[in-house]
Amino acid sequence: MNFVLIRTNMCRTVGIQSFCEMAQNKSSAEPRPRGRPRAYDPQAALLHAMDTFWRTGYSGTSLDEISAATGMNRPSLYAAFGDKRALYLKALGDYWQLTFADMREALAGDLPLGEALMRVYEGALSIYFSGDGRPRGCFVIGTAVTEAVEDPEIRDSLAAGLHTFDTDFEARLRTAREKGELKMDADPAALAMLATATMHTIAIRARAGFPRAELRELARKAVGVICG
Repeated sequence: MNFVLIRTNMCRTVGIQSFCEMAQNKSSAEPRPRGRPRAYDPQAALLHAMDTFWRTGYSGTSLDEISAATGMNRPSLYAAFGDKRALYLKALGDYWQLTFADMREALAGDLPLGEALMRVYEGALSIYFSGDGRPRGCFVIGTAVTEAVEDPEIRDSLAAGLHTFDTDFEARLRTAREKGELKMDADPAALAMLATATMHTIAIRARAGFPRAELRELARKAVGVICG
């Protein structure tokens, strides 16, 4: 069963943090075969590690903190994921896939352009406001942007992810122009970058403590500008 799809569906309804708790509870509740040690769940462990990086950033997170969050000792972590950097890159890659899947589902179908775009932003807000009672914004913005300055692999991941957002938005905007939802002289590429920038603006403001309702209204106004 595809882990990314499982996590994507769960995150839409309960948030990543809640899913981590559910995964942990499920693992604890499952009977242990007699005579065999309990095996860790790498999927749940990765989510717990992601949550730890999300709270304190890559540089601010120690392997001891990851070990405590995942319930795995250092040798087990190294065996399963490699070093801290490799584990972070795995979490970053999975987060990208989560957001891409959610975005593409929101943009698919025959909804009017404005409704489709708002579905993207509502999904993003659900992630940005997931967690243990405090908004945490976007995992990428909160962790990768700082590290990208010195780490070429993280920088490449960041650039590729932003390019994917632009490309997916642009494809939907071109379709909207063909259907007459946008003016024929509209520039889908420029509007796509504005749509992507809106996602990052609400992510940063969520982390800064802006209310969710205010950010939803900001997204709605941005959609109005994009749709003309």
